[in-house]
Amino acid sequence: MNKFCPNCGKEVAEGVQFCENCGAPVNATQQAAPQVQVQNGQPVQPMQQVPAGTQQKSKLCAGLLGIFLGTFGVHNFYLGYTGKAVTQLLVALLGGIVTCGIATVAVEIWGLVEGIMILSGSINTDANGVPLGQ
Repeated sequence: MNKFCPNCGKEVAEGVQFCENCGAPVNATQQAAPQVQVQNGQPVQPMQQVPAGTQQKSKLCAGLLGIFLGTFGVHNFYLGYTGKAVTQLLVALLGGIVTCGIATVAVEIWGLVEGIMILSGSINTDANGVPLGQ
């Protein structure tokens, strides 16, 4: 009989004590798959809760910042990815001076692509793992 992780619902092998997907302990008595809601023939993911004390960031705002100001990493500062944002800023400014603007154009494309990924849903959480709002 198949065994499933009680935390994430992924199938786990017999004799495994921890889920390979999420690391949660697997109870030996857990045998049935978790109940999954189905809507229009597709499984429905449960709504993610925003942790108390955190503010949900806007997907639209982050995407537009990425498209228009992504060269300077503004969207990554907004989402909390400070290291990546500082890298984009320094490469755009200092690298642009050294390479006569070629590095700035490269970072501009990088920011544009990330902005589109945010708006399309490929990037859907901030640096703290909080899902982006509408």
